[in-house]
Amino acid sequence: FSNLNDSMVTGFSILWKNWWIRGILTLAMISVFFLIIYLGSFMLMLLVLSIQVKCYHEIITIGYRVYHSYDLPWFRSLSWYFLLCVNYFFYGETVADYFATFVQRREQLQFLIRYHRFISFALYLTGFCMFVLSLVKKHYRLQFYMFAWTHVTLLITVTQSHLVIQNLFEGMIWFLVPISSVICNDITAYIFGFFFGRTPLIKLSPKKTWEGFIGGFFSTVVFGFIFSYFLAQHQYFVCPVEYNSETNRFVTECEPSELFQMKKYSVPPLLQAVLGWETVNMYPFQMHSIALSTFASLIGPFGGFFASGFKRAFKIKDFADTIPGHGGIMDRFDCQYLMATFVHVYITSFIRGPNPSKLLKQLLILQPEQQLSVYKTLKSHLVEKGILQPSLRG
Repeated sequence: FSNLNDSMVTGFSILWKNWWIRGILTLAMISVFFLIIYLGSFMLMLLVLSIQVKCYHEIITIGYRVYHSYDLPWFRSLSWYFLLCVNYFFYGETVADYFATFVQRREQLQFLIRYHRFISFALYLTGFCMFVLSLVKKHYRLQFYMFAWTHVTLLITVTQSHLVIQNLFEGMIWFLVPISSVICNDITAYIFGFFFGRTPLIKLSPKKTWEGFIGGFFSTVVFGFIFSYFLAQHQYFVCPVEYNSETNRFVTECEPSELFQMKKYSVPPLLQAVLGWETVNMYPFQMHSIALSTFASLIGPFGGFFASGFKRAFKIKDFADTIPGHGGIMDRFDCQYLMATFVHVYITSFIRGPNPSKLLKQLLILQPEQQLSVYKTLKSHLVEKGILQPSLRG
């Protein structure tokens, strides 16, 4: 009985030790995250890019070790070369979209942007040919395994990180609320599971419980709703991130859209008896935050379950040991990648409308005769609609 008691105490102390390690490092990471937010959107983009590279490195390293591919010629070099190619393609597209006026002033950049997709394809084709030339008879199957492994890793990391940055350009709030919701769900689900967890949720993650899953869901929805309320009050968070070519800086100044203007809503009759309110003032974005938080807490964890299945398939505990008590960077961001795709699809489906600023930048790149043609067509259209007087025709 004494030995059993000692083992129970030891196990309990180890559990609390892990809890404290995870808690302290979580607070440290959140503090660094807020510091980077304070430093601005450009630093956030660098953070996303750094996380992307580290996640890619962790997954590629697993493949390198699992398949014992130490003797494969050029494998690591080609893996990093393909990462460079894909990043060049995606971020070149971003430069063309959001830095048009900056590009217009520099001839060498105009050439790169004009032929960007051809250059990207040529770079990828070079890597493809290098892979074919590196094939060795005794390693054919293993080399094609690793070629596929590299491309799936690129799809998981680079594509999703690109979408994160695209969301950031829509306004920092579209970056902060989804990411914070996933972090909140991760923390609260862990806390609820730690203290109240009894019922296993899924075999892939034995430590996950229904109590933690449900507690995390309600906590995340409430957090997202309140957090959105505070962010929606500040231009710094709600205005689209734009590059000012005159100051060579990213700016977040605008007249907030209707999403971020306080409106009065009628409270449903069933809730009026409970709350005692007939109307409530809130930002429309707070309604969208419920959708984002719901996805973060109900669907987002499946990214973690997918990662758990992946690790079990290759008999590893964590992607890496970068963060004590947490594992690798990929272990912390396995749910974020699903979230990035959802937010991008959500914005393009339900939020984004025509962007006059972006359209104007594209018009400024056109040749003078093309600009004149657009001007005449637009003026004719406005006259027909009665917005301009016919006397203004020239």
